[in-house]
Amino acid sequence: MSVESRVVIVTGGSSGIGKGIARVLCQKGYRVTITGRDPEKLERAKSEIEKNDGQVLTIPMDVRNVDQVGEMIRRTKEAFGRIDGLVNNAAGNFLVKAEELSLNGWKAVIDIVLNGTWYCTQALAKEWIADGTRGSIVNIVATYAWTGAAGVVHSAAAKAGVLAMSRSLAVEWGSRYGIRVNCVAPGPIENTGGTEKLIASEQAYRHLLQTIPAKRFGKPEEVGNLVAFLLSPEAEYINGDCVTIDAGFWMTGSRLM
Repeated sequence: MSVESRVVIVTGGSSGIGKGIARVLCQKGYRVTITGRDPEKLERAKSEIEKNDGQVLTIPMDVRNVDQVGEMIRRTKEAFGRIDGLVNNAAGNFLVKAEELSLNGWKAVIDIVLNGTWYCTQALAKEWIADGTRGSIVNIVATYAWTGAAGVVHSAAAKAGVLAMSRSLAVEWGSRYGIRVNCVAPGPIENTGGTEKLIASEQAYRHLLQTIPAKRFGKPEEVGNLVAFLLSPEAEYINGDCVTIDAGFWMTGSRLM
């Protein structure tokens, strides 16, 4: 099947890494659905992406709502006729001392990152299993899912759950249905908002930059190129893996994030 025939859903696709992923996929010829909770941001992202190339469908929705997840899948199939890939990028995070984290704060992040990823993944997999599609899923996690980090216990726990879920499904669905599930763990990425939220001060920012071996933040499009590869037929033998894209940052031992 040509790339132009392939359809991918990117949750949290209206900004940051998600928008970068959607832009790269469109440039490579994919038709892309982007989702998010803010309709205006979605439309701005669509206009920005389609200025260069591509065909984008926007669907305002919340990954925590299973009915809206089902509607997302229905509308994408109605618009494009099929779905070949899913990028679970929708996330929530903020810097907080563990002892000061509220119950609502904990529940919100777990619900978006872990539960939302599961709702989207299971709902689409059921469609694929029913019609025999050998689909591909890429879940966006973070290296602190296995290293841990101060200030992000809620997100680290949720991302670790996504990583374990991905590997379990890769074994179960890969062998039974040919559905691949992989993860990507980005390091600090520029102009995403997420990285800035996790830097407590200008001093912390400068220290973080010096700790990254490349001495720069990554670009959303660099993450997008990696995701595009993992979704593609060229990566058919990659399943249950987690690919880190952070210039070696996590190996330096820095735990600012």
